[in-house]
Amino acid sequence: MAADATGVVLALAVLGGYLLGSIPFGLLLTRAAGLGDLRSIGSGNIGATNVLRTGRRALAAATLMLDVAKGAAAVLVVDWVLGDAPADAELAAGLAVVLGHMFPPWLKFRGGKGVATALGVILVLSWPAGLLTAATWLLVVLALRISSLAALVAALAAPIYVWLFAEPAAAWAVVAITTLVWIRHHQNIARLLAGR
Repeated sequence: MAADATGVVLALAVLGGYLLGSIPFGLLLTRAAGLGDLRSIGSGNIGATNVLRTGRRALAAATLMLDVAKGAAAVLVVDWVLGDAPADAELAAGLAVVLGHMFPPWLKFRGGKGVATALGVILVLSWPAGLLTAATWLLVVLALRISSLAALVAALAAPIYVWLFAEPAAAWAVVAITTLVWIRHHQNIARLLAGR
């Protein structure tokens, strides 16, 4: 593939991934259910954990599944739409979809923490690594009952799992995603360190 064509493919992958990631499913579902603005309750986050604070488990589950699905779709669509797209385009789309979820332009760039969307990306890059990441999150939640800590631990473990089961380039992309997830959890980290 020519250099110019590769650049166009990467640009399309990034733009498409970002726009897909920026769809705030939690906010849309809770508004459609007549629950008002999700950002005005709990943590103010637009993800499944905050949707659960509305008491609507089905909506929280739907938010979780849709956020995971958009992460997976961003990587899969690159191949479906662009055909013989380079692996770099898939990784770029995966990183972009997480950025879109975290910083959606429609919400003044104040989105979610990116955990579920990142899981969707990882599941496509390497399903064994994705399952291990999900299992790590679940084990920490069951042991400690702290969702944010579980997300941080799972995010930290994810690049190791991807390194074991996929190409090194994919692992480095997940390192970047993990870094973003940790940055978006800075307030949670401060509270955890303070014992709150």
